[in-house]
Amino acid sequence: MYLISLKKPVRAALAAVIMLLAGLAAFAQNELTASLPNEKAASTPDYTPVIKKSQQVVRITGVRFAYPLVQRWIDEFNKEFPDIQLVIEARGSTDPSQYELLIEAYEHDAEFRKNREYASVARYAILPVANSKSGIANEFSEKGLDKDLLVQLFFHDPYSDKQNQREIKSPFTIYTRLQKAGAPITFSRYFGFEQKDVKGKSIAGADEHILKSVLRDSTALSYLPLSLIYDHATQRPVNGISVLPVDLNGNGKVNDEEKFYQDLAAVLERFEKTGPKDLNNVPIEYLHFSVDKGNAKPEAVAFVRWVIANGQRYLHEYGYLNPEPERLAKDKSDLFASKGK
Repeated sequence: MYLISLKKPVRAALAAVIMLLAGLAAFAQNELTASLPNEKAASTPDYTPVIKKSQQVVRITGVRFAYPLVQRWIDEFNKEFPDIQLVIEARGSTDPSQYELLIEAYEHDAEFRKNREYASVARYAILPVANSKSGIANEFSEKGLDKDLLVQLFFHDPYSDKQNQREIKSPFTIYTRLQKAGAPITFSRYFGFEQKDVKGKSIAGADEHILKSVLRDSTALSYLPLSLIYDHATQRPVNGISVLPVDLNGNGKVNDEEKFYQDLAAVLERFEKTGPKDLNNVPIEYLHFSVDKGNAKPEAVAFVRWVIANGQRYLHEYGYLNPEPERLAKDKSDLFASKGK
């Protein structure tokens, strides 16, 4: 009421002073609040991962097409063992020996293996695939591929009889991996070749980049693990990809009963129930975990042991075959014998 009795210019000046003082007071309060320890604004979310001091960290690297499966194992393992943090890292140029756990998609030479212990945790199968719009898909989705045609399509074979090669009417472009990697090594070895013998365009990066290349190119032909061919949610081939049936029984032709690739569950069941003699032209290899023999981190061994005991229940969902029981039992025994488990 005293402010009202003053003249207008004076009232304006006093009002400005009051507003200034109020602002200074608010600023001082904010500065005081900011200076208090462990105080955060409630409205500001913190996205930084929290790592407890008690957590033991295990770094994992290796074949990338297995990352989704391994991450699922990690998530389930952490429900029981929350104080062990497992982190998947893309290897890059880092020496693999610097990691506590390696995901291996093929067996290394004896020199590398002598310092590591292995556990076979899954099997993966590789099949030929093509862009669904390609002429090659249209030509061979029904006729399928026998061994001779697979070799003719995919490999530089200096010993092949060119005169006996079959005519392929459709144009096609083969895509393969540039770097040394599990899928191309397994695919090549199965047919008696080396990775360098695969024809086509060499793509840098991971197997996922091969999948992207096949989807982009309407003439594309390649080979991929089941875990990349099939959508994990629908269990059907990835939209835009056609699986080319192969001569499973080795009789030189593809029969109607050998065309069952539209459903992942059917593929896995057929491969697991078919004996080795009747499962031709499908490269299958083990997915391994490996740890350093002399310096394995106990937490890494604990995770591998958990996967051996519990991990099989998630394999089919992600497109993997179960390990053979005798192989699983042997690797469990070998891995933990030296660890006193």
